[in-house]
Amino acid sequence: MAAEKLEQGELVAIPTETVYGLAANGLNANAVLKIYEVKNRPQFNPLILHFPSVEQIEQLGLRFPPKARELAQVFSPGPLTYVIPANDKIPGIVTAGTGAVAVRIPSHPLTRQLLERLPFPLAAPSANISGSVSPTSAQHVQAQLGGKIAYILDGGPSEVGLESTIVSFLDEPPQLLRYGGITAEQIESIIGPL
Repeated sequence: MAAEKLEQGELVAIPTETVYGLAANGLNANAVLKIYEVKNRPQFNPLILHFPSVEQIEQLGLRFPPKARELAQVFSPGPLTYVIPANDKIPGIVTAGTGAVAVRIPSHPLTRQLLERLPFPLAAPSANISGSVSPTSAQHVQAQLGGKIAYILDGGPSEVGLESTIVSFLDEPPQLLRYGGITAEQIESIIGPL
């Protein structure tokens, strides 16, 4: 059901290990626009694309830098997001026109199965109205967005309950952009100082 709705350009709430995400086909600008509308999210705020593997990221022609690859071997699938250069396959509405794209490989088994079935990545910020608490269960999503989205994929409560850590690989050294489920110390133990 979730895959069909996403293929039709609809919005689906998906479970991740961090929080529930509000997902759309990340390569369909019209579908992504619905995320901004439902969340009441400003369009200058870029979105994270969710993939099943590093290989799928690279199949879209995106370049995964060596330090990002080192981290992915340890922390992906998991609550770590990588900001890397975008290309012309990624709609500007996903990147907010920045020329960079945030990518992540979630570890929740239901969402991994879904991503492996789909021929596109999922743009998926937290499944809530912007500014409110991020949802960690299908019931939280239902309470906030129930009547506004096509489907909620119930994967039980989120394990981490905190957004993913975001690291930018646009410059050297990499920069920590958001604290989350993985600490700076954990990252630095693999790739050195941020």
